[in-house]
Amino acid sequence: VQLQASGGGVVQPGGSLRLSCTASGFILPHFANAWFRQAPGKERESVSCISNKDGRTYYADSVKGRFTMSRDNVKNTMYLQMSNLKPEDTAAYYCATDPLFACSSDLEQDYDHWGQGTQVTVSS
Repeated sequence: VQLQASGGGVVQPGGSLRLSCTASGFILPHFANAWFRQAPGKERESVSCISNKDGRTYYADSVKGRFTMSRDNVKNTMYLQMSNLKPEDTAAYYCATDPLFACSSDLEQDYDHWGQGTQVTVSS
């Protein structure tokens, strides 16, 4: 059982990146799928989540209108398309899955599988 994240990099303010997270050993749509991020010196925070209960997608206020989360069920992969990136988006980004709460929780302990993290740096 594994989540493999990729797609991070260095981008200028206003630029775009797409993160990917592929699951192996389990089926993503059976779980809530989420992206978190953690900036240096800060706590890990929820960025976006796709519910396995109703299929809705939820976003943190700080990324609404700029980030889009999606999933390809055939490829068993979730994505985070990030546009109009800002320096404050700089962080390590983690994908995760939740078997129980259908995106109603943003607590780390409620997510049972985690990707290894991919670094996003927004800088001019």
